[in-house]
Amino acid sequence: MLLCDILRINVDRDPDRVALVAGDRELSFGRLFKRSQRLANSLLGVAAPGDRIAILAENVPEYVDAYYGVHSAGMALTFLNYRLHQHEWAWILNNAQASVLLVEQSFLSAVEGLRAAVPAPQTVIVIGDAPPPGYMAYDEFVADASVDPPPVSLSGADVAWLIYTSGTTGFPKGAMLTHRNLTTSVLQSCIVLQPRAEDRELFAMPLCHVAGHGLLYAHLAGTTVVLMRAYEAETFIQLVERHKITVIGLAPAMINFILNHPQVGEYDLSTIRTIKYGASPMPLEVLRTTMNRFGPAAQALFGMTELAGTVTFLGKEEHVRAAAGADHLLASCGKPGPLCAVKVVDDAMTECAPGVVGEIVARGEQITSGYWANEDATKEANVGGWFHTGDMAFRDEEGFFYIVDRKKDMIVTGGENVYSKEVEDVLFEHEAVLEAAIIGLPDEKWGERVTAVVVLRPGASATEAEIITACKARLAGYKAPKTVFLADELPKNASGKVLKRQLRDTYTEAIPLSDLRDSSLVPTDRQPV
Repeated sequence: MLLCDILRINVDRDPDRVALVAGDRELSFGRLFKRSQRLANSLLGVAAPGDRIAILAENVPEYVDAYYGVHSAGMALTFLNYRLHQHEWAWILNNAQASVLLVEQSFLSAVEGLRAAVPAPQTVIVIGDAPPPGYMAYDEFVADASVDPPPVSLSGADVAWLIYTSGTTGFPKGAMLTHRNLTTSVLQSCIVLQPRAEDRELFAMPLCHVAGHGLLYAHLAGTTVVLMRAYEAETFIQLVERHKITVIGLAPAMINFILNHPQVGEYDLSTIRTIKYGASPMPLEVLRTTMNRFGPAAQALFGMTELAGTVTFLGKEEHVRAAAGADHLLASCGKPGPLCAVKVVDDAMTECAPGVVGEIVARGEQITSGYWANEDATKEANVGGWFHTGDMAFRDEEGFFYIVDRKKDMIVTGGENVYSKEVEDVLFEHEAVLEAAIIGLPDEKWGERVTAVVVLRPGASATEAEIITACKARLAGYKAPKTVFLADELPKNASGKVLKRQLRDTYTEAIPLSDLRDSSLVPTDRQPV
């Protein structure tokens, strides 16, 4: 199966069924298929099979054209996260050696400033009206192209997406996702989540993120997808009411913003029957509030870029069990899907016993074929025949998995391991806390200092000492934050994941050297730089 088959199946089944809604625009499966083939044939006039085609845009219909059309031309769609710095775009374009760039007009001025430093791409196509002289508009580029599938030989081993990791720990790596990787992930999600043709899904996750595979399995089921250009909480709940949305998928931070929006009670959200959440761990208090507000609608998904989507699932039934008393399940990311093997191992690759923390490893046909132009990273990630995710977790006696931290985010203080999620869950129970992140900062006495960066609810107040005291009432002393920074917001990537590397860089510089040498010092008026 190839990605383009997702549209072909629906064209054969019901070409007039609405596939995509974006603002006032509606595209049927038949029309979307023709648009994707026009793009494929147009690209073959300026590039060759095997080339990388980069795209820089928010969630617009042309992005969906590229999802299906670029690989139909035998090329690899290369994602540029619109929230990255322009120098990071330059790095990715150079690394991928992209021959064509599809760019939304709002980002064009930033791209123009990079042209001298970025020899590739040679062709730039602008998504939007009336681009400046020297550029071709997307609509003009595809206008006269054939709607017939191009004469290109494709196989499941061909790279369809080149999608770069979020870069939370350094320069991003380009994960090569083949047709086989992506279609395996799509089929697994269909088996477990059972999307329906009669559903209407509001899609607000960025298409430049691997979460975009959710659009693929929705379309395979014949689901109508309402595309949101970029997430904003009130606009989101307005669209739910307007389109009678039945399925939503969001990162926990996005759900939290909805739950805490002052106008949330003014809109009819009763049509929602499924809430998929992932991209980062869900704080337990946020999940409980979600279930109280929407009932047994939640489904937890765990995956990552290199896994082409999701590998473990916690279904509605488990959430109902949790509401009935098995509340420990609310902290779980579920069990592996049927098409991927997952286990927890120690540093010697020995599988950990239930309750013992180790690293999650996975194998199966959805695992990336490797990192683009980075053989060392590919070998490092694939040891012992398994892909190493970098996520620390344990499993219980029933086989449910529980993520406790990223391996690189685990804090070692005084020889003890502190997992940030455990501390963050306690922080979220504080009535004044809207968002929180736990990081480790250098400490000459203990090695690392447990540090909290907290965003307070509008109108709420809390001192650093009060927050630390609340944590000490629930946690071992070494796990409680030694320092609390109050911030206006937490830096996040396009998928809503908190950028802890950026927090560490920012707040390491904020702590005076004398503080680093005296870990007993607990200032009460600390503010972010």
